[in-house]
Amino acid sequence: MEQQATTAAAAPGMAGVGRARIVHPKGLYYLAFTEAWERFSFYGMMALLSLYMVNELLLPPHAGQVAGLAALRAALERFAGPLTPQAFASQIFGLYTGFVYFTPLAGGAIADRWLGQRNAVVLGALAMAAGHLAMTFDATFLAALLLLVVGSGFLKGNIAAQVGALYGPAEEARRARGYVIFSTGINIGAIAGPIVCGLLAQAFGWHYGFGIAAVCMLLGLATYLYGYRWLPARAPPAPPQARPDGAALTRAEWRVVGALVAVMLITVFQSVAYYQVFNVLPLWIERYVEPGIAGFQVPVPWHLSVNSVFSVLGVPLVLWIWRRQAARGREPDDLAKIGTGAWLCAAANLILVAAILGAAHRAMSPIWPFLYSVLLGISFLYYWPTLLALVSRAAPARVGATLMSAAYLSLFVSNILIGWLGGFYERMTPAAFWGLHAAVGAAGGLCVLLLGRPLARALHTARPVCA
Repeated sequence: MEQQATTAAAAPGMAGVGRARIVHPKGLYYLAFTEAWERFSFYGMMALLSLYMVNELLLPPHAGQVAGLAALRAALERFAGPLTPQAFASQIFGLYTGFVYFTPLAGGAIADRWLGQRNAVVLGALAMAAGHLAMTFDATFLAALLLLVVGSGFLKGNIAAQVGALYGPAEEARRARGYVIFSTGINIGAIAGPIVCGLLAQAFGWHYGFGIAAVCMLLGLATYLYGYRWLPARAPPAPPQARPDGAALTRAEWRVVGALVAVMLITVFQSVAYYQVFNVLPLWIERYVEPGIAGFQVPVPWHLSVNSVFSVLGVPLVLWIWRRQAARGREPDDLAKIGTGAWLCAAANLILVAAILGAAHRAMSPIWPFLYSVLLGISFLYYWPTLLALVSRAAPARVGATLMSAAYLSLFVSNILIGWLGGFYERMTPAAFWGLHAAVGAAGGLCVLLLGRPLARALHTARPVCA
């Protein structure tokens, strides 16, 4: 969901999207459809991953067939102690999702220096398709995750850079609207992937869910290759004023850098409280939530589409709230919005705590994880797009790209922590586990309350870009 940030951040330009088809470069639509297929496969596979590992792969006899699994378990247990299948699955999940956000730094550097963005995206798509296909075999499970991490590194940042490269330096308004169209593909894939892959996995077996993810990744590659001639081979270099020129940052600029890094570290709390939705939540739903509605057996992965749906549907609502607040002179600044996102993450987790305590060991209604996911979707819009907008506006020009990459590295840290915290799930009661995540989210809100004013002074915060 991290890339959905573009939708909210650029939403003021959405009024032009209906007219954009006749004025945007043709390559934009090939990139948007490619990304829709890629996100479909990524989020579809993510929705199955924890359930598949805990319910099948890490149990005998499957675990003994996975190449390298025993060595990985031994390495992790040196640091974490003995691991149950669920705790081991959580560690694998955290490492995989963490490195998905780390490798784009290397992939972008390789594309800039040697391959070019177009060739890098093709290489990344091939690696990801091979990874999804390898997921259908027990023996190649870890190799599959490695291929997906490497493929994401080549594809993720480079395809987004190509969107910007379709426009000239004087086309900022069209570029912003172009990213809205591109984000629409991301959102469609993030919503549809868990629904389709989850349904196939429930009806026919895990490997059919992973298999359709591989097919969709190949469709994404075919879409990209079909539009190849309309796509820039290389994104143009940054304008001279945005590149390092050998001059040292001033003391004031270093204060801004330090403040932005501090804000990124604060958002780690929100991200930990948010992204556990993909790791432990499916296991909790499978065990404690009523499986059907009106006689229909709801696939567990379908629950993971709800937060994506409301990250889309919530955009007009959130922007309306901010406009109403601005009209009264009470619109919160960027840091306050980030803090609000933290409190909403905490409140979402408290919904699960309240439902658990009120259920008295009965199966719970699906309405509770639904409400949890709705609130998470809204919380995402408050904190993540605002962080990216703040970095893009406040960062010194010479280190703007570096700090934007650092913002995504906060997701690397968050997902490693998510995997580690998920290992405590079986050692705690469900109420205590989700209560812990409510406390983690609230810690982000408290950090903003305590540090917001000095950070705002260091950043010279103006009116927020997202309004």
